[in-house]
Amino acid sequence: MVEQALTVLTSDKDVSFSDVFLKDIIVTHKGSSIGPKTQGQKGYLEAIAKHDMIFGYGPAGTGKTFLAMACAVKSLLHRKYDRIILTRPAVEAGEKLGFLPGNMQEKVNPYLRPLYDALHDMMEMEQARHLIDDGKIEVAPLAFMRGRTLNSAFVILDEAQNCTSEQMKMFLTRLGYDSKAIITADTSQIDLPRGISSGALEVQRILQRVPGICFHYFTDADVVRHPLVQAIIRAYEEDAKGQKST
Repeated sequence: MVEQALTVLTSDKDVSFSDVFLKDIIVTHKGSSIGPKTQGQKGYLEAIAKHDMIFGYGPAGTGKTFLAMACAVKSLLHRKYDRIILTRPAVEAGEKLGFLPGNMQEKVNPYLRPLYDALHDMMEMEQARHLIDDGKIEVAPLAFMRGRTLNSAFVILDEAQNCTSEQMKMFLTRLGYDSKAIITADTSQIDLPRGISSGALEVQRILQRVPGICFHYFTDADVVRHPLVQAIIRAYEEDAKGQKST
């Protein structure tokens, strides 16, 4: 927390620490508070509160999905929405896993595990399982969204950099009445096959001026994992800049 406070103070000397660090979203079943730790995270949460569709772009460890999940859980517990829908494309991260055994749910579960992990960080596993069994929380691959209308739902699309253009359009047009959608993406880690463009890159050009939609961008200053993660991200960014200049 001290390192994060120093980072915030360095970036903006006029910032109020109470505005950034004392705005908890929820308190987990373990008693820990979830709230913003950087100015970028604070702005992200404000965007979520004000808009029905929010795109969160940024590197790993900036809290894009975790904070969205916390907002979703809070909204469900306060009965602002009837259900939470968590989805992501089933794309392998640079590896070919081959045939996976089991039924359909068992085959897709490895791709959805990060969403389950974040959910279990916020509530007891038994409570989460009960809400899933009741249909209050749904975790499903993106392909399962086709043909649906998502009413009164808090919807999160994670790893959207691995959506094709067609998948992105399909997902965005699922939004129904009284619903909110958050789309998170790290465009530095696209795992789509060569020659297939990312819907998360294209959508910035197409929807940038559409009223009611917010694009929020994190930087490496918003990384809240191990300090080495921030240094690694900066090193890769510097290398990419060097490659472009040569």
